Amino acid sequence: MQKAVRKKDLKVVQQRPTTLRDTLEWLKAEGDLIETDKPVNPHLEVTGLQKHLDGACPMLFNKVKGKPNHRLVTNLFGDMNVINKMFGWTDDADRTRKLAHAITHPIKPQEIMQSVAPCQEVVIKDPKDVNEFMVPIRHTTFEPEATVGSGIRCVTGDYFDGGSDLGYNRMNFRWGNVGTFQISPGSHMWQVVNKHYKEDQPVPITMCFGVPPACTLLAGAAFGYAIMPQGCDEVGIAGAVQGSPIRIVKARTVDAYALADAEIVLEGYVNPRDRRFETKESEDSGVQGRHHFHPEWAGYMGKAYKAPTFHVTAVTMRKPASKPIVFALGVHMLDEHNIDTTVREATIFELCNRLQPGIIQDVVIPYSMTDWGGCILQVKKRNQIDEGWQRNFLGAVLSCSQGMRLAIAVSEDVDPYSMDDVMWCLTTRVNPQTDLLNPIPGGRGQTFMPAERMTAGGQQWTASNTRFEGGLGIDATVPFGYEEDFLRPVYPIEKVKPEDFFSKKDIDNAKSRMVGWVNSLSKTGR
Repeated sequence: MQKAVRKKDLKVVQQRPTTLRDTLEWLKAEGDLIETDKPVNPHLEVTGLQKHLDGACPMLFNKVKGKPNHRLVTNLFGDMNVINKMFGWTDDADRTRKLAHAITHPIKPQEIMQSVAPCQEVVIKDPKDVNEFMVPIRHTTFEPEATVGSGIRCVTGDYFDGGSDLGYNRMNFRWGNVGTFQISPGSHMWQVVNKHYKEDQPVPITMCFGVPPACTLLAGAAFGYAIMPQGCDEVGIAGAVQGSPIRIVKARTVDAYALADAEIVLEGYVNPRDRRFETKESEDSGVQGRHHFHPEWAGYMGKAYKAPTFHVTAVTMRKPASKPIVFALGVHMLDEHNIDTTVREATIFELCNRLQPGIIQDVVIPYSMTDWGGCILQVKKRNQIDEGWQRNFLGAVLSCSQGMRLAIAVSEDVDPYSMDDVMWCLTTRVNPQTDLLNPIPGGRGQTFMPAERMTAGGQQWTASNTRFEGGLGIDATVPFGYEEDFLRPVYPIEKVKPEDFFSKKDIDNAKSRMVGWVNSLSKTGR
């Protein structure tokens, strides 16, 4: 007779949502989504509202002015607590470790037939005006033109040494079905176009909009190429992040693959030799790097450049009646910052752990260190032999992570998520004569930083005319063997209870005045 299965013997496995649509429904059920049916203008209103609620929960706009068949979502990655819950991570440190594991344990994508791919329910070949199917965004009043900036490129196969690449590229479709395609110097896409620059056949790709959130996360994994080199499987890593294979489908008009569960896909090819100015203003002046355009990750207004072009051969999408969802990505907000830094933290963790396992405890890139620009390493020195590895880590991070300008190493008694704690540490533990490192003066940085652009002098601000002045590493760790000299006092908070002395009203009133560092220290007694 078959043994009855008791309820308590059953292991309940909660399937995490994978598509953007399913994710939004799940977020709504969890109370982590706000939405509105009031029409929103993609010119200035979307980013204005996002800045008002920066760091808050995701926002869904069910109606978009001038775009009756589209919806917009933003702030999808604005709240790190929501991100952790979305992917089943218990806390920030758990997130970094599990992402590092996903990088080394990808799940191979699953190819599905074109006939069942959601992103190919509708196929429009040779579109005349791509902007008809997109939702271009104007972020600030400084920008003369709107951009399509939240699409995620998908490069697969021989063009990426047998692997797969996901990433962002801002586009401006000024010529109907041809748009500028800005590529960050040194990026995976930069490597691809340089490799195939002289070939007659342009590089076939797809640009996917409204993709599975895990793919969005991986699209921000820029410049950790010592760990994720050309030929790695970023689509597979995204699968490992979501816990199931990412579905892909063969494109209809080019030799490329698309993310099958995307809302909208642009098929086409990048022509690196067909270079055009990003805005009419820059075209009229004939000068790169002078006129304002799309905001940049560093928190400054970007400049318009002469960029490669993306030639669209087809638009595929979900049925218009279902109102395809476009992820409207604001720049230098926590939404974009968390996308750009989450996997980056994991690659830095993995890099340090490969150099010497067990010493690196956590890697944090706070909002104020702005995406590619910096990081904080928390280390634990187990014995005298471990002394010095923190400096090896700093040198490696500054050398291997393009755009890194400031890397700080702290000991395990410092909260790397508190910039107040980090600043206290810098003030009380750093010897400016011995603890400041500049391992790569004159090395290659990231040209979207104004400080580096200035090195061009009177020349145009281009990738070839700017120089990197070198990153700064700061060793703010406690020297091994001197722990007693750097012992932090801990006050006896566990021995007393405020409620034994004061009313709840008084305690709430008092605690409402405690903000920032003083509040975090009060919870530890330090």
